[in-house]
Amino acid sequence: MTIARLTFSGAGIERLAELRQLPEALAAAFAETETRFLPVWQSRCLVRDGFVADCRREELELVATGPETMVFLGRRAGRALFAVELRGEAPPRGLPSTGFLGLREITSQVSEADAALLAYARAMILWQERHRHCGVCGAPNRPAEGGFVMACSDESCAQRCFPRIDPAVIVLVHRGEQCLLGRQASWAEGRFSTIAGFVEPGETLEEAVIREVREETDIVVADATYLASQPWPFPSALMLGFHAEARSSDIRLNDGELIEARWLSRADIMAGRVRLPPPISIAFRLIESWFDQVPGPGLASLAVDWATGESRRA
Repeated sequence: MTIARLTFSGAGIERLAELRQLPEALAAAFAETETRFLPVWQSRCLVRDGFVADCRREELELVATGPETMVFLGRRAGRALFAVELRGEAPPRGLPSTGFLGLREITSQVSEADAALLAYARAMILWQERHRHCGVCGAPNRPAEGGFVMACSDESCAQRCFPRIDPAVIVLVHRGEQCLLGRQASWAEGRFSTIAGFVEPGETLEEAVIREVREETDIVVADATYLASQPWPFPSALMLGFHAEARSSDIRLNDGELIEARWLSRADIMAGRVRLPPPISIAFRLIESWFDQVPGPGLASLAVDWATGESRRA
């Protein structure tokens, strides 16, 4: 059982981590004529005519600056790329604020590779924003090593922090010809998805799957099988996708995470009795990988509204 490439993955970039500790190499990359800069303004990325707006330094008024305050993302097709945080109530002259979009909006306008690249750029800028001060002494942090280190400015502390992601398990639980989906209170009426939760200290991914399903639905599962992972930049999760077989069937909502959970058959899904998560998510792909195991129309062919994930026979 396989899952095709997932949204926000496959940026096609060489990260070149070995250059991050070489200031001269970063300065040379910054100075190259073909180097491009990906601006991030108010957590949004710039798109032009359906493509990533990789700007020249002149457009971002970066002529007199250097790479020290930027993030060196690496090279794609030989071209050096830097992420740049734009501050202020408005972007630089010539860059329309309407061109800056959130990542969910961007996925419908650019290629998968470009969506992954922008998610990477935004994730790094967001991490820097959230680590402006040292977590040990409170002194201001300064970016270092191509933006991949935030170093405490107090030399007596010298604490260094590195980019972090939040690992979360997400699981499609199945039992016979049915799968288990749940709904959170904040979701639109009728929207259901797979069970998910963050991995806690001291547990394996498989243990996290078992715990999360039991906590949220009281269902006992076994045989948790890993399928795929997806960077999920909302804000900084890595979703680790599983299938698991249920060993019980009586649902009880234990921890308040869900307000409803149901066992659903393929016929229920085909009839449009629930709205599924959007296809950009690994949640949809986990459901699809189970749904498509039997002959008949694939789940993707039944989706008539990709924006909402509503799944119905056309």
